[in-house]
Amino acid sequence: MKNLTNRTAFFLLFISICIFSACGKPAENAAINKPPQNVQPAQTTPNSNSENRNNNDYASKVPNLQAEILAQRNTKTDSPLGTFDFKNFTYPFPRGWQDTDSKEFTLENGKRQVSKERIGISFVTTLFGDANGDGADEAIVILKFDTGGSAVPQTVYIYSWRENEPNLIWSFRTGDRADGGLKNIWTENNSVVIELFGQDRYILGDSETLKITGDEEQISFPAYYTKTVYKWNGSSFKMEGKRLTYKTADKNAPPVENMGDIIESQNK
Repeated sequence: MKNLTNRTAFFLLFISICIFSACGKPAENAAINKPPQNVQPAQTTPNSNSENRNNNDYASKVPNLQAEILAQRNTKTDSPLGTFDFKNFTYPFPRGWQDTDSKEFTLENGKRQVSKERIGISFVTTLFGDANGDGADEAIVILKFDTGGSAVPQTVYIYSWRENEPNLIWSFRTGDRADGGLKNIWTENNSVVIELFGQDRYILGDSETLKITGDEEQISFPAYYTKTVYKWNGSSFKMEGKRLTYKTADKNAPPVENMGDIIESQNK
């Protein structure tokens, strides 16, 4: 009887151990396979130094497209226009840029601040020379539109001196950098010489002409510019001579004459 009791006790102990082991393994496995809590994915931090270096490299390669305008040539004159304050003056808007309530704008200390309702405008420079052959210097005033972005459209006003005040005889707007932007302007042989960036770009009336077919350039890196001459006929300026397109990288290369006409004839 005693042996039976011992065997029974041993058997019950063995069964208990097996049950305990079987129950414990899933718990262990669950604990092992349970995903870790609150583990965040690794954050990739941009290399700000590398980005800044790339931006600086790009900026260092962008040419100063206003260099010739601001070269301090033709900035002096004996005309009363030489002492006139064009930084505090009222100008007519160029076509297409008017305020909803006015056709004129006034600069104060060379600026009109940009706002949600109004475009900003800044004084760039004033150049002088005899533009109409009257023997006296005219003033060529260059202003820049502040669009809130990187665009640099400009407008040019040419004034003579009459009855003790500036008298506007011509104004026109230009494009943005490689897209018909103003490269340079001066007077020569009683005429106005204008250089615009782009192929066969010139002033027609009061604004620059549009791109010709195939004139696709990086906006900050113009590959071409066009030189044209305008003569005063007593009431307005008219183009005379040919439109000459030059390569900016090769000043010794001969210009292409009236490129737009050539392309148009080829497309017929």
